[in-house]
Amino acid sequence: MPFTNAFRKMNEEKNTALSSSEGTRVLLFIQLLELGGSETQCVELARRLAAEGYSVTVGCLRAGGPLRKKLLESGVRCVVFPVPGTLLRPYAILQMLKLVAFIRRERFSVVHTNDLYSNLFAIPAAWLARVPVIVSSRRDLGRWWWYTPARRKLLRRIQRFSTRVLVNSEAVRQELITRDGFAPERIVVVHNGIDTERFAAARADREKLIPGTSANDKLIIMTANMHTGAKGHGDLIEAARTVRETCPEARFLLAGDGEMRAFFEEQVRTAGLARMFIFLGHRTDIPQLLSCCDIGVLTSRSEGLPNAVLEYLAAGLPVVATAVGGVPEIIENEVHGLLIPPDNPGALSTAILRLMKDEQLRERLGKAGRERVETRFNFSRLLASVKRIYEKRLSSSGRRQVIPARSFHRANSSHGNLHL
Repeated sequence: MPFTNAFRKMNEEKNTALSSSEGTRVLLFIQLLELGGSETQCVELARRLAAEGYSVTVGCLRAGGPLRKKLLESGVRCVVFPVPGTLLRPYAILQMLKLVAFIRRERFSVVHTNDLYSNLFAIPAAWLARVPVIVSSRRDLGRWWWYTPARRKLLRRIQRFSTRVLVNSEAVRQELITRDGFAPERIVVVHNGIDTERFAAARADREKLIPGTSANDKLIIMTANMHTGAKGHGDLIEAARTVRETCPEARFLLAGDGEMRAFFEEQVRTAGLARMFIFLGHRTDIPQLLSCCDIGVLTSRSEGLPNAVLEYLAAGLPVVATAVGGVPEIIENEVHGLLIPPDNPGALSTAILRLMKDEQLRERLGKAGRERVETRFNFSRLLASVKRIYEKRLSSSGRRQVIPARSFHRANSSHGNLHL
């Protein structure tokens, strides 16, 4: 008996030390690691959690992407469960079972999904694996083609398997309560974070970074994908007609890419505005680009909490933005920027011209905007909020152990293809 007790005590001390050194095991899941708002937030959260001592893994549905390198440089492991096409195919179910086995084998205490498709794929897997803390996410208002009534109902049912639903704005929270019937106490608002120092310190030579521009040009930038018309590129192009009449020195920079780029390029040519617009495509040097610009613009018709606005403000730019979704949670009109209604090229051109003509206004808004993001939208606040969600739920759940994946032996034994 003494020997048995000593042996048990030795094992307990060993397990305690091992648990302390490894930290809480967290699986963050995202559809892909391409450049994008949700993807950037996920990667930054993973890096910062790892720096805090958490044992972090990032899972995704597609291999590759420019953000993968950033994770690997930070020592964060990446795994992929490839699902080409729809999630309704048998192959997707097989990948989900592999994920269940992976979660059980790795003994994750937290599974945190970060976008629509990771919600649909990883939340059921985490629930089957009996993970103590399952955090799902909603980062937009659901104003695009996917959100049919039947699909909204399906997503709502799946997200009810999660212990908490994390949203990035009060606007999204209200949408989930009023339209989807979520209980208010299950939803937690955690605003996006921004690396303010990275943007404040950025410097670049304008003429080298953006060929075809000069020191006399007034550069107005919009960073947004071009997958649909929802970002309002057409409104900006229409507003540029009016801006040209008063300020011919204005140049519009469009950073981002997508299926509709050719359509917008043709729209610019047809309007006779080719000299005013520069299509930059995908860029990884956004801080340097913004350091060269005079005004930042957001013309979206729907948003959750746009990273683009946070980046403009962090760079000290005066901002014109549509008052949609969580944008008014970032910008108080006339204090941190100028808010305008969506789908209104006339209001957009008026606000742009007002900034171009008033240097003092530009300086005042730029300074106030930078102070706003430094105090309210930094990654320290985001990280502290997310850690509270994890640890509070882990404490209440008693950190229950997951069940060994005996019933998923075959899926478990074929995991060699999971690492990127």
